[in-house]
Amino acid sequence: MPDKEKIILFDTTLRDGGQTRGVHFSVEDKIKLSMELDELGIEYIEGGWPGSNPKDIKFFDEMKKISLKNARLTSFSSTRFKNTKPEEDKILGELLKAETPVFTIFGKTWDMHVYESLGTTLEENLNMIYSTVEYLKPRGDEVVYDAEHYFDGFKANPEYAIQTIKAAADAGADWIVLADTNGGALPEDVRIATLAAMDAVEKPIGIHTHDDGGLSLANTIVAVELGAKMVQGTMNGLGERCGNANLCSVIPTLSLKMGYETLKTDKISCLTRISRLVSELSNKPHQESLPYVGKRSFTHKGGIHVSAIRKNPKLYEHISPETVGNKRNVPISDQAGKSNILQKAGELGMSVDDAHAKTIVAKVKELEAEGFHFEGADASFELLTDDLMKTRRKFFTVHGFRVHTWENDKGEIWSEATIKVSVPESVAGDVGHDTRFEHTVGEGSGPVEAMDRALHKALEAFYPGIVDIRLTDYKVRILDEQAGSTAVTRVLVTSSDGKRHWGTVGVSQNIIEASWRALVESLEYKLKKDEECR
Repeated sequence: MPDKEKIILFDTTLRDGGQTRGVHFSVEDKIKLSMELDELGIEYIEGGWPGSNPKDIKFFDEMKKISLKNARLTSFSSTRFKNTKPEEDKILGELLKAETPVFTIFGKTWDMHVYESLGTTLEENLNMIYSTVEYLKPRGDEVVYDAEHYFDGFKANPEYAIQTIKAAADAGADWIVLADTNGGALPEDVRIATLAAMDAVEKPIGIHTHDDGGLSLANTIVAVELGAKMVQGTMNGLGERCGNANLCSVIPTLSLKMGYETLKTDKISCLTRISRLVSELSNKPHQESLPYVGKRSFTHKGGIHVSAIRKNPKLYEHISPETVGNKRNVPISDQAGKSNILQKAGELGMSVDDAHAKTIVAKVKELEAEGFHFEGADASFELLTDDLMKTRRKFFTVHGFRVHTWENDKGEIWSEATIKVSVPESVAGDVGHDTRFEHTVGEGSGPVEAMDRALHKALEAFYPGIVDIRLTDYKVRILDEQAGSTAVTRVLVTSSDGKRHWGTVGVSQNIIEASWRALVESLEYKLKKDEECR
């Protein structure tokens, strides 16, 4: 294989990816992502099917006002309706209104689809393919022909499957893309059918795979190694059912491992950011388990693994995380060893020697056995480390709290929290207080909100910086469900001051107490960080 052979990237996140259950891209989302994909260096962006819904029509209208630097925008449609002239076909009429430089057309390859889906003859289907491509070719710069169900069709009736792609090629299609539409093809199926297609037509071949068998990346690689020049896929592997080939995996695999040219090197390092943007626009949490770009891709939990990567990351990492814009992550858990502690302390900017690291490991294992969980609670881990190293500062002391819940005259459940805290005399004197004790009450729609407000009310006069703190997430986990009302509860709280985000954890048989502990540590961590910045 020649070094740096170019593979063309065709992104269908906005069309095929938009068919993912629960994903609804707005017109504004589609425009934003189009601009990002263009900047990334993607050659083709499939924007949607203008004949299928008003949103896609509006998107293509808006895109007429935007000049793309690197990508060519393509609209998508089916071949003409049976027994209809292309110029009289309403769907093709909507396609032309999009005025894109590229048209992507799919046609039936599998004879069973011709009979059962289209309800027509094999000959008419060939005519539909040929006449549609022939009609569109002079009306745009390029026509990409997607051979739907190509691999299933080839297995069922290889002679007819080849006739369909020949019809598209003879009519002037610029690309013949072989689609594993049901996503169930095996690599050997792809190899046999792709070689047959290359022997049959002289047009450049593309590959479009789905992941229903978990083989979309493998099948894409097989086709590329055989000579396919275009790869179609989506960011994050979005798509109907189990999704499409994930370009966030395809791109680094082809470029970093196989020597093909896809994106420029500096753009490959943008993949994690783009992946997270797509998750955000999809209104879904970013999948931590995504290869290359997921948070867990370079997460090392076991102590032996962490000890090794501290010596040489290649011992347990197949590429450098920075290559794709990701980063290494070492969580703290009961699987941790001394190396985990030293690595995490370094990430947090803390200086920990070997002796203290051993003490911290032992304490973490003890606490995790009780139900604590420090993955996602770095702030609690940092405070624990300070405590064991005798460097933890006491910003305030809680002398007691009480929570009362009742139903008001509107039938609403309401909570009231009463707390008593004290601050060091030096702090109280600095703000002109005669006493270092505060006894305050906070109300809220639930006990956690009431406790949070009471804490803020008690401490804001002494520490104005905590005004900025907001709870951004609150998770409760019952650790031993069979214990009933005496079950141990773990509460994870995520907080933010608008600049930083941090997590704290509390564990108790009492959910109120577990929440309280997490809230108190959240404020304490904020105060610690503010002091370090002075």
